[in-house]
Amino acid sequence: MRSGGVRRTAVAWAGLGALMTALSACGGPSGHGTSTSAGDPADDGGGRSGATSADPARIPGVGDRIQRRIPADSRQVVAVYGDGRDSPDSTVVLYTKQGSAWHRARDWAAHNGTKGWATDHHENDRRSPVGVFTLSDAGGVLPDPAPGAGLPYTRSAAFAAPRWWDASYRHDFDYVIAIDYNRVKGTPPNDPTRPEGASKGGGIWLHMDHGSGTSACVSLPKPAMEYLLRTLDPDRHPVVVMGDRARLRA
Repeated sequence: MRSGGVRRTAVAWAGLGALMTALSACGGPSGHGTSTSAGDPADDGGGRSGATSADPARIPGVGDRIQRRIPADSRQVVAVYGDGRDSPDSTVVLYTKQGSAWHRARDWAAHNGTKGWATDHHENDRRSPVGVFTLSDAGGVLPDPAPGAGLPYTRSAAFAAPRWWDASYRHDFDYVIAIDYNRVKGTPPNDPTRPEGASKGGGIWLHMDHGSGTSACVSLPKPAMEYLLRTLDPDRHPVVVMGDRARLRA
């Protein structure tokens, strides 16, 4: 049974300056990128599955270096498999742990940074950071689709995309889940605090998809975001494992 999450209401501190800081990594027209179909996450692009895919105690397509960074108590992993180092296209898979075995629950076509991936992400490089990050907080313009359970959720109009963005991008932050990269856990996703400094970027989220690459976030279809918001459980210590396939396998 999932424990009830703390529900948050709109927060007064989320003014325009804080909003623009948070949005700098996440949204806006990004130039290019096409949708991709979800396939075998361990496939290296040449039709071969990674060596880790046969071991149920491991996340498929993830090598020892990153596998060791998945917390021992985590029982939910959102894996983002980027198509290539410089590609904006990716596949997202939710794995849940039952006993010692990981099971593939759902998968979706998705997008990451317009320019691909970075092992040393910096503000405005338009690449998503490679790594393992906890998932602690959520929010958005729309009401929580899973009231009373799941990640703490902040509903606020402050998440709304700027009106000068193209209409096809304005829904991007209807739902967001903060990726705990250079942020303070336990705060709303649009909290502008950057513990490692502004140059390291921040405001990196899972959010709604607009059909192309992002500034650094990972974007998914609305049904996927709703499913994750209903399913991710703080008691199961969810994390995101993200990167291009080659570096995930390394």
